[in-house]
Order: sequence, then C-alpha cells, then structure tokens
Amino acid sequence: MQIAVGGCLAQKDRGEIVRRAPWVDVVFGTHNLGSLPVLLERARHNESAQVEILESLEVFPSTLPTRRESVYAGWVSISVGCNNTCTFCIVPSLRGVERDRRPGDVLAEVRALVAEGALEVTLLGQNVNTYGVEFGDRLAFGKLLRACGEVEGLERVRFTSPHPSSFTDDVVAAMAETPNVMPSLHMPLQSGSDRVLRAMRRSYRQARFLRIVEGVRERMPDAAITTDIIVGFPGETEADFAATLDVVREARFASAFTFQYSKRPGTPAAEPARPGAEGGRAGALRAAGRPAGRGVVVRAPCAGGPRPRGARRRGRGPQGRRDRPAQRAGPRQPAGALRRARRRRGAPPG
Repeated sequence: MQIAVGGCLAQKDRGEIVRRAPWVDVVFGTHNLGSLPVLLERARHNESAQVEILESLEVFPSTLPTRRESVYAGWVSISVGCNNTCTFCIVPSLRGVERDRRPGDVLAEVRALVAEGALEVTLLGQNVNTYGVEFGDRLAFGKLLRACGEVEGLERVRFTSPHPSSFTDDVVAAMAETPNVMPSLHMPLQSGSDRVLRAMRRSYRQARFLRIVEGVRERMPDAAITTDIIVGFPGETEADFAATLDVVREARFASAFTFQYSKRPGTPAAEPARPGAEGGRAGALRAAGRPAGRGVVVRAPCAGGPRPRGARRRGRGPQGRRDRPAQRAGPRQPAGALRRARRRRGAPPG
C-alpha cells in the first residue's frame, strides 16, 4: 500500500507533512494531480517520499483517466481556481485565479461520458457563475447549461457551486427552461448576518441571497435549495447568529451543511484575537431548518446491486442530493435505470 496526500493544505504544509508523517509516499499540490501515478512509481522505486508542487495547472482534473464510482454519473470540471478572497478560505492563495475551459472542450467531455453510459453529469467549479469571465463571456454558464440540454442521451445535469454575488437571472432561466437541468441548487450562505458577511468578504448581503432564493422558487416551485453555513466565525454575536436563523427559516433549505469555524493558518480570518463561540448553535440551526417533508413521486436512477428481499432501493431524484435519496421497493434494476420512486420532499414550498 502507498499513501499520497494532496490538495490545498498539502501544498501549503508540504514540509510539515513529510516531517511529521515519514510513512507518506507522495505529497502533491492542487495543480499536478495528473503527476500522481508517476510520483507513486518514483516513490516505490527510490524508497523515499516524493514531493512535487507545481505553480500552474497542467491539465484539468476531470480529463485524466478515471475509475468512476458510478458508470451512470460523472463530474466534469469547467473551471479551477477562484477570483474571490473570502477571509476564511485558503483556496485562492493556493489554487490561484480562476481558469476556464472552453465550452467546446467541456461539451466534448460531456458527450464522451454519455457515450460511455453516463446518464447524469455534474459541472464542477469553485464558482460556476463566473465561468466565461476569462474568455470574455459573462453569460457563458447559462449558455453551457442550455448546450448540455442538447446532448442526446444526457438525462440529468447538475452543477456546483455557484456564488450568490454572481448569480444571474439568465442562469435561473436556463435551469427552468432546459428539461435535463435538475431543479436542484446548492448555494453557500455561510452567514445570514450582513456584518459577518462583510467580515468574511462575501460580496453579497442577506437581502440579495433571499432574492435569489425567491427568484429560483418563482421559476421552479419544487426546487431543492441546499447551502453551507459557518457557525462561530470570529466575532459572531448572538444577534448575528439570530440573523442566520432568520434566513434558514425563510429560505426553507432542503438541507444544510453546517460547520463550526476552524482557523486556517495563512487566512485573514485566522488573525483576529476574538474567538468564535459555537456553543449550541449548530444544534439550533438543525432545529430551525428541519423540514416537515411530504411525499413526492420522482424518477430516480437506481443504485443497482443485490439487495435483501423487501429492501428499499436508494436513488437520486431530480431535486435530491446524495444525502436525500429517493427510495423504491421492487425488483432489482440495473444501475442507472430511471424508475419512479417516492421520496420525502426536503423543504416543500408554500
């Protein structure tokens, strides 16, 4: 067995990893995932740790040879890097500014996945809504969604993650008007307090976020909207947290990933002396956002595989993320087959 450590923190703490964990074979950065096979072989041959950090991207990750967990679903990178400067995030300083792939390259990869049997594709970027800025087309992401709608055999298109500050009406229209783009939106809130958002350098405010949610639900009433929330950001007060609870109640998220603030050395938020106080806030968030779901019938791709008699089959409905699977009782189905199933709606509108 060989052990490789990669990503943002591996790039930042390269020397510390080798010093504290001498059994690690390879340390690689955010720009050279494609070098991993060679680095592993070199570590085996030389019997010593190999550390390689590149300062610029050589190849988009999703174009590399891949053994996919699922034959019917795949991820396609449309951009890497980020032009935002959130004070809690290490990504911009390590992954660099945003770099966009050309639409033709993205669509070629999508078609190749469909030719291999994929029914579902997720478009991936640090901030998908700014896709196209590098080549001068600020409406490129909405156009890309519509183009994916024309790929024969592609049943479902998802994307992650958009940034509220750059979320535009043309993307909402593309989602609503393109049949295979799912009514599913993961949009990080981080905080509902304007004061905390300003301290985070999140370039939107509570009212802007809620207007986006309202606009999405106006065009897609059954849309499942999910989010990320940080609890205990430095200087967060009870009033700030109450503002976040207000947004959670009003937005009616289908689910939320809540994180206790964790200091990242090298980020601006790690510098203030004022600690964040999480207390029981994560539990309060869960209680405020707990949906009173109701049943809804969807077409969900079956996970496939053997199952005990009478067991329910897990799948993923149009609105659902993997943590809210559709369930279907019945005979065994091949992996990826679309079947009608009943699931509990995460956050019913109205």
